[in-house]
Amino acid sequence: VQLQASGGGLVQPGGSLRLSCTASGRIFSVNVTSWYRQAPGKQRNVVATMTNTGMINYSVAVKGRFTISRDNAKTTVYLQMNSLKPEDTAVYYCKHSQSGVDYWGQGTLVTVSS
Repeated sequence: VQLQASGGGLVQPGGSLRLSCTASGRIFSVNVTSWYRQAPGKQRNVVATMTNTGMINYSVAVKGRFTISRDNAKTTVYLQMNSLKPEDTAVYYCKHSQSGVDYWGQGTLVTVSS
């Protein structure tokens, strides 16, 4: 499984960005896709998770501001980020998990600054 993440960039506080994570390869029907982020000097933490059945979870830090979703083909998962704050600045990674194996995308940088 290969993952291609995109959509990062520079945005002002209060702004919005949408990240995309497109999966290719042998994708099983039972899987979980997650978005993580890692700020400079900090550990990588989960932001949002979606299962193949549509179950969704968010971290406390982003709940109410971020929305995870996917396209009908179920090959692309999105992370809509609204009301962005400077503390949301990080490299964002998508992760696809299936059959006990994790696959990571390359990361996309989100910078929230005026």
